[in-house]
Amino acid sequence: MATAVSTQPTESVTHEEEEAPQIVLLDPAQVVRDEQNARETDTEPDEELIASVKEIGVEETISVRPRPDGTYGAFKGWRRAQAQQIANETAEEDGRPVRRIKAHVREDLVGRDGWTRFLSLVENKHREGMSERDILKSQELALIGMDDVERRQAAKALGVSRNAAKQAKAAQKLDDATLRRAAAGGMDLEQTAQLAEVEHVPGAERRLLRALERDHEEGNGGRGHWDQEMALLKAEQDDADARTKAEEDLKAADIPLLRQPGWGQKDPSKPLAELTSGLGNPLTEDNHRNCPGHSARLDDEHQPVWHCSDPSAYGHKVRPQPKKPRTEEDEARAEERRKVIACNRAWKAAAGPRQDFVARLVRQKTLPDAARVFAQEVVLTLPYFYSSWTDKHESETVARFLGIKEPEHADLAETAAQLPKARVVNALFAHVAAACEYDIREPKTWSNLTVRQAHYLLLLEALGQDDNGSYQLSEVEDQAVARHRPEPAA
Repeated sequence: MATAVSTQPTESVTHEEEEAPQIVLLDPAQVVRDEQNARETDTEPDEELIASVKEIGVEETISVRPRPDGTYGAFKGWRRAQAQQIANETAEEDGRPVRRIKAHVREDLVGRDGWTRFLSLVENKHREGMSERDILKSQELALIGMDDVERRQAAKALGVSRNAAKQAKAAQKLDDATLRRAAAGGMDLEQTAQLAEVEHVPGAERRLLRALERDHEEGNGGRGHWDQEMALLKAEQDDADARTKAEEDLKAADIPLLRQPGWGQKDPSKPLAELTSGLGNPLTEDNHRNCPGHSARLDDEHQPVWHCSDPSAYGHKVRPQPKKPRTEEDEARAEERRKVIACNRAWKAAAGPRQDFVARLVRQKTLPDAARVFAQEVVLTLPYFYSSWTDKHESETVARFLGIKEPEHADLAETAAQLPKARVVNALFAHVAAACEYDIREPKTWSNLTVRQAHYLLLLEALGQDDNGSYQLSEVEDQAVARHRPEPAA
């Protein structure tokens, strides 16, 4: 049986630097795949690599760490090691030399699985053929297995955030094709994880890739369009979840949910509001509950509209009223209602990216002058929206903008006592911005934006553009401020 060469090199082999692990020559038969090798797919050497190794051996040094059974685990170069094993099997009959393989033996990595996987990831990530899924899994497992010091160093080397392990785990929920498209489209780890959050919303991938493309086209490194699209997708997902819950509640109550009839099918059901009992009394949810035809449809806000599935079969009468044909005006009203619902939802969704941007402004070392002037103007002129908000003594939003942990329990008096002089103007803007956010909290605000409300949104838009496009108005916000925008200079 072949044996490994000792940790002292038996031939003259150079090493890169004095403190680097020595390069030794090992018998390839003693090399196995390390459990922390980042590459988990396409791990076998191809014919081209095997042919090359048969002719000239393995030129590039592999990296291994000792194992308790006397073998060495390859966390870098496992395919090269396999190619040399295959080449050695037929070396004698082909008249070729049986070769050993150059290896860095990393005794310092014994017991350091997280850092070993990280080093393997760095090695393999930039080599052709490593799958996106292998990269994500290795990022997750490597970062989880490190101490805080190593984790910070590894995250910096990989160009990822401190939350990279959680993000990598979330991103692995996507299938391989989606992961490849996300990488090809330029999504980073955080964005890929966010895509996984909303992948079931129709068109989510396409919409996010388009938002990312718009951010890239502007060329300033911001992600304002991405944040707005992501917020809208989350709102749509929440809306779909609300409908699912409403359907589940009806099912739990054993109330059939009526579906829209197919093409050419007649719908015998009617809302209870259009029906009476056999004696002409109104029908309600309570007095109709025991009818075999008791059922429901969900309206646009996922509230049940009670129906009878077959009034004539169950002895109900249709309220006498002339049936009016549906007119173009009716269609226009229905379309307007759909638009209002969509805009209301979009307005609520836009609050997330907007308030995140305000928080980033407040926590900057130096508040932009435009934000400072805006805050000073509000405090000095005391507009009604601001004075009425201060009467409410609402502090949670201010605390959140200031970055206080558990803002719902914040003691702003204590915060004021500890606030450095240089941060006073930042706190002032946080206070004014919280009042502005309260003033535009209602979903229908978009439909009749005031001059002062528009001033606040236009300020944030300008500050976002100055901050490399880190914030963009959403479509509904842009629509709402359109009539308040200054006329372009002639």
